Amino acid sequence: MTAFAGLHRAGEPLLLPCAWDHASALALAGQGFRAIGTTSLGVAAAGGLPDGASATRDETLRLALTLGSEPFLLSVDAEDGFSDDPDEVGELARQLAAVGAAGINLEDALGPADRHAAKIAAVRSAAPGLFVNARTDTYWSGEGDGEGRLAETMRRLDAYREAGAHGVFVPGLTDPGGIAALAAHFDVPLNVLYSPTGPALPHLADLGVGRVSLGSLLYRRALGAALRAAADIGAGRVPDGATPTYDEVRALAGRP
Repeated sequence: MTAFAGLHRAGEPLLLPCAWDHASALALAGQGFRAIGTTSLGVAAAGGLPDGASATRDETLRLALTLGSEPFLLSVDAEDGFSDDPDEVGELARQLAAVGAAGINLEDALGPADRHAAKIAAVRSAAPGLFVNARTDTYWSGEGDGEGRLAETMRRLDAYREAGAHGVFVPGLTDPGGIAALAAHFDVPLNVLYSPTGPALPHLADLGVGRVSLGSLLYRRALGAALRAAADIGAGRVPDGATPTYDEVRALAGRP
């Protein structure tokens, strides 16, 4: 965990791109990213399964097994741990650590904070070397006014930090004032989700953020590029943008 934890620095945040398969992960690593995350939406969509419904435990473990031995640090998006049972979540974390994962992202889905804290504690016990990034969905799917929502976010994240989380994650938060307040409040790195309509990376660094995740953005952009290319070809135009060669993509498959 030490190497991965060391990449989280306030003022110089870790930019974490998120892959959905072996090829996308290796392609990103080839661009110099030392750490790669996974996106639960991309993994679920690629398998024809719903995201956020605890339906992709096997697919997530299979991808971690494929990527865990690669020469980059891997952080796995495990939704809510795919279970309400802390012991089962701890066992998942043990398996992820065993195949080489450096971190795990666990979301509370706005369920009881004490239950999520128990999951975090179980992960810390089962896989002590795994970096636990504790996510709250207060800004992702919650409601409420500015001050009330921020207070609820701090309440939940305080409980997760006390349970042993190494970092805290608030996707959907783009207000610079709220970001700065959370970054100053916690003694562990604050992770935010990059948004094209939110602060740019240099601004997030100035606000004290320690990690900026790209979530499903790259997967959705890749899908959008494929749709645009198909439409361009159908309209008699040559698609623009970078296109890796067949051999370049084939090389990402690794050993036979």
